[in-house]
Amino acid sequence: MEIAPLSDDGLIVNRVAESAIETLDLAALAPPEPVAFDLAPHLYRGLVLREREFRQGLKATDWSAYDGADVAVFCSADALVPTWAYMLVAARLDGIAASVTAGTPAEIRQARLVAALAEVDWERYRDAPVVLKGCGNDLVPLDAFVQATRRLQRVAGKIMYGEPCSSVPVWRRPQAAPAANAAKPLGAKPAGPPRAT
Repeated sequence: MEIAPLSDDGLIVNRVAESAIETLDLAALAPPEPVAFDLAPHLYRGLVLREREFRQGLKATDWSAYDGADVAVFCSADALVPTWAYMLVAARLDGIAASVTAGTPAEIRQARLVAALAEVDWERYRDAPVVLKGCGNDLVPLDAFVQATRRLQRVAGKIMYGEPCSSVPVWRRPQAAPAANAAKPLGAKPAGPPRAT
């Protein structure tokens, strides 16, 4: 068992805090969870959209629950829903919701988080060992980790997953090959057998 290092004054040294490891917490970039508007309860028997009943159902809906929210409009039922149904919901939410997007809350969260990655200053991770923090966080979609890894490979020296104190190595920038002691000039041909005269 390794004994924790002590400083000159007898205190335990926190080597993680003193390391050059940068931590990127993708959850901190995650936008708020969108509020779901499911079309399925507005379908006849959960399967068919009847225009008149659908419009009446929307008219009777209490839209105040969506005030200032980012709304995800989707249908959880395996039903064919015409495009105009989504358009009607968007029209009802105009001036109430902060935004309206077609898709499940998870799809919208993923798209927005990937878009937020485009705004990150990746240069701050230049040549640094970087840990993508992710242990125990279900808010961050898998694709965000994939996209962050791709972007970090352009700048970071090393990429890890987990926590700085306990991480899994993912990628390391290849080291430059050492120069050969007796480098041959470009275009030089290897020596062959002597020519007969």
